[in-house]
Amino acid sequence: MRTGRMEAFTDGVVAIIITIMVLELKVPENGSLAALSASVPILLAYVLSFINVGLYWNNHHHLMHAAEEVDGRVLWANLFLLFWLSLVPFVIRWLDESGFAPMATAAYGVVLGMAAIGYALTERAIIAVNGRNSALARAVGRDRKGIISVLLYVIAVPLAFFVQWLSIAIYVLVILLWLVPDRRIERELTG
Repeated sequence: MRTGRMEAFTDGVVAIIITIMVLELKVPENGSLAALSASVPILLAYVLSFINVGLYWNNHHHLMHAAEEVDGRVLWANLFLLFWLSLVPFVIRWLDESGFAPMATAAYGVVLGMAAIGYALTERAIIAVNGRNSALARAVGRDRKGIISVLLYVIAVPLAFFVQWLSIAIYVLVILLWLVPDRRIERELTG
């Protein structure tokens, strides 16, 4: 089957996730700078999460642009990815209400790590349908960035119980890895 329906569904789910994230933000209790400064940690978690979800959406767009067709395996892998992304608003709320407790910080990493695995599964399923010589397979190769990202989450999650700030720094590092534009698919498609 063609990719359009899956891409449209993913776009809709991502839009809802982003909307829920912003609706979960609590406004400061009053108009003072102190009240606003109390909201800074959760605002930063929101920014981090918005960028993460946006990066998945952007890279998913590139995947769909490179894919010629999808099958049931791709649809299920994509749903796995969307399930974990849909939990981002929940873990942001937990971070906020727990005061960034170690368990909530670790859960944030689990959710992002599982989303990274979901993205990798979606990518591999698309390659399986379109062939090992497809444009996507050639562009992705071994996907070192994806593997490094998952490994960083594996390190950061248990670290949240011992050196929480370092765990959060690793989450930011993963974002920085992906903020650098990944032009592999574009290069492959444009020759």
